[in-house]
Amino acid sequence: MRFTRPAAALVAFATAFAQNLAPPQAADQNVIRINVNLVQVDAVVTDSHDHLVPNLEAKDFEILQDGKPQKITNFSYIDVRSSGAAPAPVMVSSKKGVPAPPPVMVKPEQARRLLALVVDDLAASFDGIARVRSAAKKFVDSGMEPGDLVAIIRTGAGMGALQQFTSDKRVLYAAIDHIHWNSMGRVGVSSFERGAGAYDAHFTDAMAAGSLAAIQYVVTGLHDLPGRKAVILFSENLKLFSRNGDNDLALQQARRLEDAANRSGVVIYSIDPRGLQTTSLTAADDTSKMSRKQINTLPMARATQIFNSQDGMVMLAHDTGGIFFHDSNDIAGALRKAVADTEGYYLMGYHPDPSTFDPKTGLAKFHKVEVKLTRSDYHIRSRSGFFGKSDSYADTKPATRQSELAQALQSPFGENQIHVRLTTLFADSPTGGPFLDAMLFIDAKDLKFTDQPDGWHKAVIEVQAVTFGEDGQAVDSTGKTYTLQYKDAAYQNALKNGIVYNMQQPVKKPGAYQLRVALRDSDSEQLGSANEFIEIPDVAKGKLTLSSVVLHPYIPPADATHPQTAAPDAAHPQSADGQVTGSPAMRVFAPGEDIIYGYQILNPQLDSNQKPEIETYSRVFRDGTEIFTGKPQSLVSDGQADIKKLVSGGILKLGATMHPGDYVLQVVVTDKLSKTTATQWSDFEVKDPAALQ
Repeated sequence: MRFTRPAAALVAFATAFAQNLAPPQAADQNVIRINVNLVQVDAVVTDSHDHLVPNLEAKDFEILQDGKPQKITNFSYIDVRSSGAAPAPVMVSSKKGVPAPPPVMVKPEQARRLLALVVDDLAASFDGIARVRSAAKKFVDSGMEPGDLVAIIRTGAGMGALQQFTSDKRVLYAAIDHIHWNSMGRVGVSSFERGAGAYDAHFTDAMAAGSLAAIQYVVTGLHDLPGRKAVILFSENLKLFSRNGDNDLALQQARRLEDAANRSGVVIYSIDPRGLQTTSLTAADDTSKMSRKQINTLPMARATQIFNSQDGMVMLAHDTGGIFFHDSNDIAGALRKAVADTEGYYLMGYHPDPSTFDPKTGLAKFHKVEVKLTRSDYHIRSRSGFFGKSDSYADTKPATRQSELAQALQSPFGENQIHVRLTTLFADSPTGGPFLDAMLFIDAKDLKFTDQPDGWHKAVIEVQAVTFGEDGQAVDSTGKTYTLQYKDAAYQNALKNGIVYNMQQPVKKPGAYQLRVALRDSDSEQLGSANEFIEIPDVAKGKLTLSSVVLHPYIPPADATHPQTAAPDAAHPQSADGQVTGSPAMRVFAPGEDIIYGYQILNPQLDSNQKPEIETYSRVFRDGTEIFTGKPQSLVSDGQADIKKLVSGGILKLGATMHPGDYVLQVVVTDKLSKTTATQWSDFEVKDPAALQ
């Protein structure tokens, strides 16, 4: 493998790829199953020091369903650190004086743990939010391990704020930075103040139910994903019970959430970020406006208020086999303990009595499940039970075709009945300023083409795309129906190389964005969806910035027998011209292939002669390990159209014996005048030529 100097000016847009989390088929031993033939339950066993106990046998356990003993037919201990998943990449720390390496991307099949840090900003005080933000940052800094996929989610934000599960710390830091106190929530500035949404009991109940529904949305999406799955909930007020039944809506939603968590194999850990609270009078209390009775009863009232506000957190943790952390000022420590608890568990199964599932009445009766130890020297935690409804009937299909497509669009996990891949690019146009250029690759073999007269083949697809800002609000949306018609060689080319749908959108202001795309085959009703996160820098600040990096197969211009791949039409999807796997939308190449890469250098400093002094070099990583570093080269700016938006790039020559696998190309740019450095990267895959046919 080697690099050469840039051979030509390149198109100035590029890619920031985030691995789409299309759920693969999970292995049965890692997933909770509830059906008429088998009920699987998981349990965590710890010793007196809260350490996991991994060496027990089936004879050490007893399972009861509705008080009746069940015969354990399946038994295993799942060690998350050494599970059967593919080896996870090793995270590499940066060397002193050397730019940080690109983040190590974890594929779904490599995932050891999936951790959703859910911040209930509808029920968190101003001070509590600050503590949660600090704890989450500490975890991302030093608590994440190879094979962890993490999402930061806010219950009070729109779908745009739902981050995909990722190992990219840049995405997680951006999500943490946008965790803010919600003035319309159920909790005020302090833990004992009521928020704007807490004065009407029914409205407060509805807000609590909304928080729980947001969590269930995530839990349901985790159903078919492998690895150990946990939701870590931060909340200060999740009241479910009251004397007059005002919280019936929230209570019913909590029960639905528990059932979804148990079916998805998700453990819920809850953390009260208020820490150790004092209920006595403080300097902030104005006793001049209180009666003696109020003063005397205030501590007890506050203690009751805290107790009642925690009942939902207690219930969710207890009934899903998790832990409720409270009365500690070490929020980061509680988060660390919750994550450590996911490292190993027992998985047991039994054959339920046929009466457990009643297909005649359609009524889903709740069945209590208890997992007990036959020895008393250890502690055990497990799930409380399930509703008598098989997994195959657990989820209801959306009522209309419109709602079905909307659900696919809103899901943070993606539908994969039609395989799609989304690549989102950022660049800066000389005339229009910053813009997003998104390419959606569609596997045409997943579409249903119908034969037409004269050898034509037709398919109809509906495509909807929405771009969300960092506040969760939609900033742009499109929805179109396309009729695809191909014949002869064009049809075979579409089946072999796929279809690329191209979308361009100007960006009015910098910030974090999330693009979501969903499509449906109108004939087969199959769905596909994807989402990507991208952060647009503030180019107007004048700071050295790089666009994304675009990769493309390099064809020497003099070789007329191999014309360049045509640019996709922005208005219509089309079959890819040439080998699509090597296009910017897919970035899959064969050993021995030449790759041309390009990017923009924005805001370089200029000397007295209006000339920049830019030095560039490139690095290649595989599984987090640096395997190549190019020599620094000075960029020649003569002939550039815009000296403040330089175009640079090079040619990466893949060795003929290069091992198949995942790689990352990183470009490093240093402005010698301003003494600043900027980096950008793009991933690509090397496949055996036979696999590309």
